[in-house]
Amino acid sequence: MVANVKLAVVYYSSTGTIHGMAERIAQAGEKAGAEVRLRQVAELAPEEAIASNAAWSQHFDRTKNEPRATADDIVWADAVLFGTPTRYGNVASQLKQFIDTLGPQWGQGLLADKAYAGFTASMTAHGGQESTLLALYNTMYHFGGIVVAPGYTDPLKFADGNPYGVSHVTGGNNDAPLTDVDNAALDHLAQRIVKVAGKLKS
Repeated sequence: MVANVKLAVVYYSSTGTIHGMAERIAQAGEKAGAEVRLRQVAELAPEEAIASNAAWSQHFDRTKNEPRATADDIVWADAVLFGTPTRYGNVASQLKQFIDTLGPQWGQGLLADKAYAGFTASMTAHGGQESTLLALYNTMYHFGGIVVAPGYTDPLKFADGNPYGVSHVTGGNNDAPLTDVDNAALDHLAQRIVKVAGKLKS
């Protein structure tokens, strides 16, 4: 257990996969002793785009009243886990737009010296998961943040196979549930970043 670590889990989810991953990470962070804020970034897509996909529309309606991420959530945190679906091998525009609003905090040095990592999902195993996480981390370097990728720091990482963060394959219908392997990797990511953030604070 690591006391006094503040963990922000900030994510974008269209159909619910990243939402489920974020909830799992938040629970694991709390079990590791952190104070956790679970925050979703704002939806930017037009109503007609959302309405064109039943799963997207349903998830939007289910989560529209959940707390939205603000710059204060990042400033407050000792550790930040960002979640995004893969969009053409890159970060979803909704999360990227939120990150782009953090310029004032970045300019004041308020985003530096924190632990950062990420998680993502795509329909296929080679659908851009690793490039999405690497693209996300480009921003963390500009923050002066400390990227705490899981690497192969636990044997379970040889099962999920992603040293850059955690990724899930949603399948052709975009609805494959999280597996035991996924959940173990998410738990490990949360535990690791809380542990490292605790060391950075000490």
